[in-house]
Amino acid sequence: GIARVCADLGVPWIFKASFDKANRSAAASYRGPGLQAGLAELSALRAALGVPVTTDVHLPEQADAAAQVVDLLQVPAFLCRQTDLLAACGATGRPVNVKKGQFVAPEGMAGVLGKLPPGRVILTERGTTFGYGDLVVDFRGLSRMRALGVPVCFDATHSVQRPGGGAAAPDGGPTTGGDRDMAPVLARAAVAVGVDLVFAEVHDDPREALSDAANALPLAGLRGFLEPLVALHAARGALRGDVPPPQAS
Repeated sequence: GIARVCADLGVPWIFKASFDKANRSAAASYRGPGLQAGLAELSALRAALGVPVTTDVHLPEQADAAAQVVDLLQVPAFLCRQTDLLAACGATGRPVNVKKGQFVAPEGMAGVLGKLPPGRVILTERGTTFGYGDLVVDFRGLSRMRALGVPVCFDATHSVQRPGGGAAAPDGGPTTGGDRDMAPVLARAAVAVGVDLVFAEVHDDPREALSDAANALPLAGLRGFLEPLVALHAARGALRGDVPPPQAS
């Protein structure tokens, strides 16, 4: 599985799953097992695989409970400016990964950093709204966010979403569309520009995924996705005289 591929390639990795997908296209869409059950599953997986884990938190009151289990808290893009949520995450003492809102300029994330304790924050690029049903990635933003003095992650699969551009889900509601074939292309560009982590959704059979089915990468293709990223990172590191492996999330 993922652990074997990452071990073979020498890539440290973080497992991410959501106990609740609060931002869904339709009210009837599957959201997850809930806070208690979801955190119990993450705790068991963390122990079984021996890897760090992370999850989204959507409400300030979820931060403490999640911090007891996960190694890294994640703030969803649509909530990146929610002061109370950021403050609650920062108060746990856990590092916090904040996804840049699709509506926020890279420089605008300086305000987000001002709401969190210094030295424990990652910023994630996941595309910028382009009209009503598409996202684009401005790779200049990766350098601009890194210039804020924090590690930067590139979310390869959410960046190829087409919000509101999917077909009808089995439950009759709309789903978010996407173009997973472009995720490896964008990831290679991001590593060439210079990022510290790469985020990618991976599924045994993306057609059966309950969330982001159009964007998730097939598990069978993970090695082929990561190998060029490792090579690009090494080549870029050699130019700087610095060759630590990239992390996968």
